[in-house]
Formats: sequence, structure tokens, C-alpha cells
Amino acid sequence: MAKAFGIEWAPLKIPVKRRRQTFLVWIVGSTFMFGHIFCVLVCLFLLYINLFTRIFLLLYLAWIYMIDKDTPHRGGRYFPAMRRLKVWNYCAEYFPLRLIKTHELDESKNYLFGCHPHGVMAVGSTGNFASEATGFSKHFPGLTVHLITLNIQFKIPFLREFLLAMGICPASRESLKHILTKMGPGHSCVVLVGGASEALEARPGNYTLVLKNRKGFVKIALKTGASLVPVFCFGENDLFKQYPNPEGSYLRKIQTKVKDIATFSPPLFYGRGIFQYTFGLVPFRKPVHTIVGRPIHIVANTDPSIEDIENLHQRYLEGLKEIFEEYKEKFGIDKDKHLEFI
Repeated sequence: MAKAFGIEWAPLKIPVKRRRQTFLVWIVGSTFMFGHIFCVLVCLFLLYINLFTRIFLLLYLAWIYMIDKDTPHRGGRYFPAMRRLKVWNYCAEYFPLRLIKTHELDESKNYLFGCHPHGVMAVGSTGNFASEATGFSKHFPGLTVHLITLNIQFKIPFLREFLLAMGICPASRESLKHILTKMGPGHSCVVLVGGASEALEARPGNYTLVLKNRKGFVKIALKTGASLVPVFCFGENDLFKQYPNPEGSYLRKIQTKVKDIATFSPPLFYGRGIFQYTFGLVPFRKPVHTIVGRPIHIVANTDPSIEDIENLHQRYLEGLKEIFEEYKEKFGIDKDKHLEFI
């Protein structure tokens, strides 16, 4: 590695396979960050070209906002072939991503996976549960998993079709209840419980989870009878560095205000570039190990009490702690480090 002008440049002689991995991760990451902008620009371009493209766009918009508007909340349009595209394998190999199974999951049941931490780009949850890059269906045969993301994503033309094809669904009670009760045994959800708030905590060496007052997913599990499964992605917070934004700081106040208005957070982060390692929007090449923990089996209760919710929430927290304490030293985390819930 050569360093010039304060920049650490990548060697010229790097295997084509690694170059390909980096490029594809950059493409996918850019889609994550700017895909909505690109889709809006495509719409404007279609309006500009000619009468035919304008009519096509207007018909498409009428279809998604009037006729097809409920599809995202009804399990989406799941195309397994989309999850098996080779591009996801190249992206998973870049870090690499690893999915580690600790217990058998019965295909006759429905599961609600809680995935932590969110990280900046939710790489672990997306790579493991929205694609077959790490072999989810081989680890857990008979299960069909749906990653849950922001509702606003499904308002964006063209982007929504891509998400639906991947089996991704919106974060609404209606959506989760439909998947867990109407689509049959094995259909399960993956929820990034910490959400946008937790993305603001994503930095190397930080193990703070926004979970103390997040109990809506527990209530849904109780009402539907879906088993809760804690999941922890070791290495997720190591993929980017984030500018300091402690609670009470001016930056954090701005970020929180944007999150409250737009429903997503704007972390000021940086990674590496395609040809250098000093700055950029490509995640660092760090391993991410996703541990699927012990399922918490429950009996459906259509009217759970506050005590029922609190007890199950506490069991879930203990399940996450169990994963972290068992595997932390294996993945290079100091034994004195512990999970913190806020």
C-alpha cells in the first residue's frame, strides 16, 4: 500500500475477484443511499422523452398508488430468483458475511427475528435475510423470510418493485400480522428493532442498542403467536466510521430532528474508496458474523397485558445478552465489554 497526499492508496496488483467485489459493493451501497433519488430522476426523464413514456409513467403511478398500494402490506411479490443473483454472493464475499445457526427452527412455525445492531447500512441483515448469499434457506429449510424496512421506501416508483421482488416488506403492523398469520407456516419477518435511532450509534467498538423502550415487536409476537428469535451481527458497526455525535450535541439534535420528520436518520459516516482506503462511501472490508440465537416460543394471546409484554421483552433482552456474551471473545471483543440498552 502506497501513501501520497495523506491518502492510503490500494496496490495496483489486486486480484480481479477482489476488484469485482469492491465495485459491486459500491454499486449496491450507492443504491442503498441514492436509489430513491435515481428513481425520481428516471420518472422525470420519462416525463421528458415523449408522449408514450409520459402515458406509461402516469399509468404506472396510478397503478402503484391506487390499485397495487396494498401489495407491500400483503407479503409483497416474492421472487426467489432475485435473492439468488450472483451479485449478492460477490457482495457477501467482500466482507465476508457469515450466517451462524445455533438452534433448529421448526418450519411449521412462524418466527419474528429481531436483528441487531442496525449499523449504518444494515449490511448483515440485508445480506443474510434479503438474499441467499449466505445460504439462509439451507440453514433453515422450509422458512421464507421477509426483511422489514421503512414504509416510505414503498412509495418510491421502481424502487418498490425491486424491494418487493426481494421479499422485503414495510414496517407496519398490518404487514407483520399478515405475514405471520395469513401466509402460512414458515413465513417469518426480520425486524431491525433499533431502526433509524440505532444507526446514529453505529461506530466501531460501540455496543449500544436502542431497545429498552422498543416493545411493539414483542406485542405483535404475542398477538400472532410467532416465536421471537434474537439475532446479533458481530462486526456490523465496524463497517463505517461516524463523526462524533454525542447526546446533546448540536449535530445529534439536527440528526434527531431529521429522523423525526423524515423517518430515517442521516448519520455522518465514511468508509473507504474504490482505489484508496482513506475515505469514501464503500464499507471497510471487515467480517460480519450473524448469530441466530435461541428461539423464544410463546402462545398466542390476542389481548396481552402490560405484564405479559414486559416479561417477554425481558426474556428477549436476556437472549441477546446470551448471544453476545457467548461469542464476543471469539470475534475479538474484550471480555469486559457488554451490551448496553437505551
